[in-house]
Amino acid sequence: MRYSINIPNFGDFADAHTVARVAAAAEEAGWDGLFVWDHVVHSKERRKGQAFGDPWMLLTAAALATSRIKLGPLVTPIARRRPEQLARQVATLDGMSGGRVIFGAGLGGPIDDEFGSFGDETDPKVLAARLDEGLDVLARYWSGETVNHQGEHYRVDDVTLLPATVQTPRPPVWLAGYWPRKAPMRRAARWDGAVPLFRSANHGEAPPVEEVRELMAFLRDNGAGTTTPYDVIVGGISPADPAQSRALIEPLAEAGATWWDERQLLGGTDFYRLDPVLRRIEQGPPSLG
Repeated sequence: MRYSINIPNFGDFADAHTVARVAAAAEEAGWDGLFVWDHVVHSKERRKGQAFGDPWMLLTAAALATSRIKLGPLVTPIARRRPEQLARQVATLDGMSGGRVIFGAGLGGPIDDEFGSFGDETDPKVLAARLDEGLDVLARYWSGETVNHQGEHYRVDDVTLLPATVQTPRPPVWLAGYWPRKAPMRRAARWDGAVPLFRSANHGEAPPVEEVRELMAFLRDNGAGTTTPYDVIVGGISPADPAQSRALIEPLAEAGATWWDERQLLGGTDFYRLDPVLRRIEQGPPSLG
């Protein structure tokens, strides 16, 4: 099991200097990764008046402040971005960090706020099609080979984007989605990892072990991990007491989870404030002993 810190790209974490401080503290305390949200407005009603930082600038600051921990977005909505620009950003960060990028992607939301506010498409089926096609184009860009593509949503004519990513054939790609919805987890099974959200467990709450077992069976049935290692990322708030923490996380690891992503509850303000997040970081990651 590996352990990561999860922060939004708004509130206190809109500032790149703050994110660099968080990343350095996480590395020093023994965490394995730092993952940053990718939102433009999130919920306009709830985030009204809050500052946002560009996730790639924040991750750049984190990369320059560290040398070991994994870094990436959880998650980038590919349908909201141009694949060629996104490919450049990921490849640049992968090179700068010495191959430490994990690329988390998903449909993105809230759709009306994050897409509709800017006159973009709001049909989830169309956004899902753009996500799938965009993933394919990104993987080809990252290879450093010449790309020609004529699809439903994207066209590429004789383009080679260099440098290729440091990691070969590309950085690990994790896909997010709600379980028990099968379509997003079927998509995740085709890549390198799944970042499931659970209807029965809000952000910051650990999922039921039985649901993780059901998800793992579904992923395996759809080909996940048949030829390469596969990651499943779950998260929540781990108890301060080591024994209680083991009692919470060990069954999830036995069920197949490979990462514990430390997340604050969405209710209240702790999840976008530096002080409570930094206190948890400095306590160090959980341990299964």
